[in-house]
Amino acid sequence: MNKEEHFKTPIWWEEKPDFVGSLNKVSNKYIKEAKKRNKKFIKENGDFGVSHHSTQLLSDNSFLDFRKYIGAKSFDFLDDHGYDMSQYDLIFSEMWVQEFSKKGGGHHSAHIHWNQHVSGFYFLKASDKTSCPIFHEPRTGARCTKLKMKPDLSNSLNNGIELVNFVARPGVLIIFPGYLEHEFTVDHGKEPFRFIHWNMTSIPKGILKND
Repeated sequence: MNKEEHFKTPIWWEEKPDFVGSLNKVSNKYIKEAKKRNKKFIKENGDFGVSHHSTQLLSDNSFLDFRKYIGAKSFDFLDDHGYDMSQYDLIFSEMWVQEFSKKGGGHHSAHIHWNQHVSGFYFLKASDKTSCPIFHEPRTGARCTKLKMKPDLSNSLNNGIELVNFVARPGVLIIFPGYLEHEFTVDHGKEPFRFIHWNMTSIPKGILKND
């Protein structure tokens, strides 16, 4: 029989350590501010399971070169899908940095970001001992009718796999479709875990112009 694969979900990743040093440095103040906002909660409940989440980074030009780089990559990502990007402007809708608690327990349950076309992660502090991202099968029909998997998948197309995880390391950049459900595993607090997360959306050309 002829074999074809369709309806795949692309995930792009690369090692891009160029930004790690500078972005860690400029991110420090945002994490410090986030910890200050969490101070009352930590005092009452302890520093376990906390995610120190920054405010938006889109107006800070310290991240400008990074935004230009990931913006271009995200555009290429959609263009590679076959979308006619000549008809759209791709804009950032949000970008933030976050760090998990030193005492462990930091995590994110499975979710998507509504009305986004591209999402991504850039890891600043991470290792094989920290949390890592997990992506879920996005096809609702496939999840509803899932069968039991073989114990050995070496000779199969692996189309039935429901979860895929990536090991996080400083400098790893991951780009994925906005519809792709994702989560972060529970962090045990053994080593620092910090990453930047962003979302981008495409809008028809001309909407941003002041005609």
